[in-house]
Amino acid sequence: MVFDTDVFIWVQRGNDKAAEIIDNADQRFLSIFTYMELLQCAKNKAQHKVVKDFLSELNFIVLPITENIGHRASIYIEEYTLSSHLRAGDAVVAATAVENNQPLVSGNTKHFRPIKDLRLKAFNPG
Repeated sequence: MVFDTDVFIWVQRGNDKAAEIIDNADQRFLSIFTYMELLQCAKNKAQHKVVKDFLSELNFIVLPITENIGHRASIYIEEYTLSSHLRAGDAVVAATAVENNQPLVSGNTKHFRPIKDLRLKAFNPG
């Protein structure tokens, strides 16, 4: 499964459901874009280390942006930005999941719902 940034944020907030969905995943992936967002939110190098250690301890694999992912993301932007306000980062994350034949876990389903070829697994933190 590919995990969206919001799931990691919920884990940081101590949400048991977010921790459980990660714990129960056979394979754990995240887009390089999500990885960059997690590091960008850190306030110092110690928080960078916390993010890196968390991902390492749980055997997350960071998936790079490939030519196919970039191409698919640009198609998503063309198809969905005007009608659904799809943002570039979300297009990259969705394209990463699709190109790697993985479902995407996200609590922000409204961001991804319009993308027809995406297998979206809705996460509800409540």
